Amino acid sequence: MKLKYTLLVTALASTTLHAEVNISGFASMTGGQVLSGSGVPQFGLEPTFLADYPIVSAYKEDLSFSPESLIGLQISSDLGEGLSVTGQIVARGANDYDAEFEWAYASYEINDNWTFQVGKKRLPLFYYSDFYDVGYAYVWMRAPADNYTWQIFNYEGANLLYSGAIGDWGISANVYTGREDDTENKLLSEFFFQTPTREIWEDILGGVVQLSYDWLELRVTHMRYTNKRFRNGEPELWNGKDSRDGKFYGLAANADFGNVFILSEFNRLDLDGDLDTYMISAGYRFDTITPYIMYSNFEQKDGDDPEKHDTRAVGVRWDFHPSAAFKVQYDKVEDDSTALAVAGDSESLTFGVDLVF
Repeated sequence: MKLKYTLLVTALASTTLHAEVNISGFASMTGGQVLSGSGVPQFGLEPTFLADYPIVSAYKEDLSFSPESLIGLQISSDLGEGLSVTGQIVARGANDYDAEFEWAYASYEINDNWTFQVGKKRLPLFYYSDFYDVGYAYVWMRAPADNYTWQIFNYEGANLLYSGAIGDWGISANVYTGREDDTENKLLSEFFFQTPTREIWEDILGGVVQLSYDWLELRVTHMRYTNKRFRNGEPELWNGKDSRDGKFYGLAANADFGNVFILSEFNRLDLDGDLDTYMISAGYRFDTITPYIMYSNFEQKDGDDPEKHDTRAVGVRWDFHPSAAFKVQYDKVEDDSTALAVAGDSESLTFGVDLVF
């Protein structure tokens, strides 16, 4: 036993001497409130603006700085010969600033083009999935909620990355597989069902291809998975079965001409019917000031009273510091559903500072 302990200490000391540890971080300090809203009287919900679905960042009529404020640290270490390890800890106001490891994975560079990774990562469904929490990385206050709505956003598994070029086009690709077992899913447990809900996405298999050429960027994605759910410990049944299969399709197209930019994203989830979401946004950069507009939409295609809501937003980003930006955004949400209403109609104002360090 003593020999094993000595060897372990020696190995750790050796690794410490040779590994370079890098620490970076990001933070958002955001406040806001609902200016007016209908709420959802049939569910007893007061006027609410659900700014972030999976985190349940919900603003009410009183000014609050908790729903979207957060701070995150990313720690990475290059162990040499292509091997590295990365972890990311995030503390969110919506979770009383309880810090949690949301990313923890190891990477191995096979060669200049291919990298293998294993561990816990962000599920790459959307264009902004990889930097969803880093508000400084995008122009809005947040990624459009109607589009970034699904309750599972991480997974544990493995993926293979490719990075290269074909002619003048840059190309990156990602093939991934894994599962996520969220024992008490926040969106389903606290907001939609208000009862402890375990959400499982298993047999996940997906792929992403991203192409870039000068001012144009295109991203296509597809993922399939099997969904299981337990409410109060009891399995949920769909057509008499305790599981159902889902298929996700996504397309993002962005054009950036320097001062003028246009951003768009279209997604479909085939899960007992089609659920379509999309967003389109445009802006103009006046040096450090960037005004923008955005429209996003969620529409369930089947049923007599399907879930249907959209958001119109206008805002301004001011890059007042090389590592920080102040933003202010007005959102108007229209919720057209009754039985499947989410948070009702609302008008809200949010503002804050996003920074990286």
